[in-house]
Amino acid sequence: MSYRIELSFNNFKEKLVIPVLPASFEVSDGVKGSTFEVIGLGEINVIKERKLSEYGFSSFFPGQPYPFIFEKQKDLQGNEIVPPNWEPPIELVLKISRWMQSKRPIRLIVDSGNEGKAGIVYNTPASIESFSWKETAGGNGDIEYTIKLKHYVFHAAKKVTIKDNKASTANAQRPDEREKSKTYVMVAGDSLWKVAQTQLGSGARWGEIQKLNGISDAELRRLPIGKVLKLP
Repeated sequence: MSYRIELSFNNFKEKLVIPVLPASFEVSDGVKGSTFEVIGLGEINVIKERKLSEYGFSSFFPGQPYPFIFEKQKDLQGNEIVPPNWEPPIELVLKISRWMQSKRPIRLIVDSGNEGKAGIVYNTPASIESFSWKETAGGNGDIEYTIKLKHYVFHAAKKVTIKDNKASTANAQRPDEREKSKTYVMVAGDSLWKVAQTQLGSGARWGEIQKLNGISDAELRRLPIGKVLKLP
């Protein structure tokens, strides 16, 4: 069994694999609802849009490379993974704090896959909502921490163009009625997340491409160069 929690920043340029898995991983989902009193019906509830999911867990960064933590594991293809290099706990604390201060989202990956099988439970952009830590006496330099994250939705301001109603319709250009391309040909280094990011504006929409093209979880890690993908 290969179970891991990974945090990454700046499109996977920085990573932090949680060295000591938490005893529990908390997820909070819900909807924004309103309650009203209606004559003849009593109390009713109006369901509105779904709230952003929230995630949280508590664990500790080890003050030394304990053997039971940095043991060899296997990846999804069954190959041995070299244990991560031990980093001083304060370095990991400073890394998360720096990510938080950047005011940019990170990526949360929770993988509970078995050897040779994909088991991604969560692969989502997230904002760091809070991060607290402390060093306990007699803990061999271990640092205990609690981190809370919230699902992040990529967004950008839309450009608004004001039309001049006084302009002569004679000079108006004919609208382009050609259908925009709804396919994409994969190149070296591509992944569904990268295609969704560049073609759809949000890497979080990679699941839509997977479903539209009937790609199984087992095929995700070996998509061929030149494969033509339909885009939603």
